[in-house]
Amino acid sequence: MPTQELKATIKDMVVVGKGILAADESVKTATKRLASINVESTDETRRQYRNLMLTTPEIEKYICGVILFEETLHQKSDSGVLFPKLLTQRGIVPGIKVDEGLAEFEGSIEQYTKGLEGLGERLEKYKNYGCRFAKWRAVYHITENTPTEMAIKRNAHDLAKYAKICQEHGMVPIVEPEVLIDGTHSIETCHKVTEKVLREVFAALKRENVVIDCTILKPSMVISGKEASNRAGVDEVARQTIKVLKATVPYELPSINFLSGGQTPQEATAHLNRMHTLNEKLPWYVSFSYARALQDPALKAWQGKDENISKAQQAFLKRAKLNSLATMGRYTEDMENMDLDMVVVQ
Repeated sequence: MPTQELKATIKDMVVVGKGILAADESVKTATKRLASINVESTDETRRQYRNLMLTTPEIEKYICGVILFEETLHQKSDSGVLFPKLLTQRGIVPGIKVDEGLAEFEGSIEQYTKGLEGLGERLEKYKNYGCRFAKWRAVYHITENTPTEMAIKRNAHDLAKYAKICQEHGMVPIVEPEVLIDGTHSIETCHKVTEKVLREVFAALKRENVVIDCTILKPSMVISGKEASNRAGVDEVARQTIKVLKATVPYELPSINFLSGGQTPQEATAHLNRMHTLNEKLPWYVSFSYARALQDPALKAWQGKDENISKAQQAFLKRAKLNSLATMGRYTEDMENMDLDMVVVQ
């Protein structure tokens, strides 16, 4: 196994004050994003959407890696440079979403993730584009009867198989077990489910002899269901999340990069920041790998119009900066109302 190559990538991706942009929306998801601003989804409008984010000046100060969708590997910036090459030139590590989406599991609401077949060959192709890490997402639905043990085990098994194949091909795996925010469940229920899920994932990774110090975890936070009454506040989310991570995640794991998973941009930043101000020693680097929570303000500012590009890029850069500050516990709520150049470390 090429551990030297893996360790070099980890070094470039685990950098204090930096996080990962998840720009890996599928065509279907990108179409939804563009529809929200009344822009038709075409190859070109999706390219423009990626270009808006990836060419934003100075993002390399706050973003160390970008997860791309396969379509984006072949697309170029306005200046004619392939996006993976553009990122590399800026000192940002390009990565790739390698799962092939979700499928129904055992005829129920539950799902497993497709894409293990032929994964090794695809990884070699992606490496030729300059990708150095990969991402695979599994999802878990919280209802009265789910997630079941079978679904938890199946997803853990597949996440571990994927991670092993990645490492064998010199690619750092991002392991993403997402406990979905949909539902009316309490934060206590989310804690219980997340603990079960993470225990099973790390047991599976161990069985596959995955090198933990060359792996990144992208979990969901421990949070109340979106439709729950009396949803837990920022302090409780931070405390419960750190508690479950300390109970389940090996200390040799180098980085935990949270997904935002349906939180507002402000919530995702505040929760991450609070984890760093709890006065608890964290054995891993704790950061972000957000999609909507980084990109939504920029998308709304852009509206698909060239004259709004600068304004949209400022909105994107501001969110990246606020989340960078949150990884160091230096974000404050009043920064939300400041212009970008007024946001300074307290």
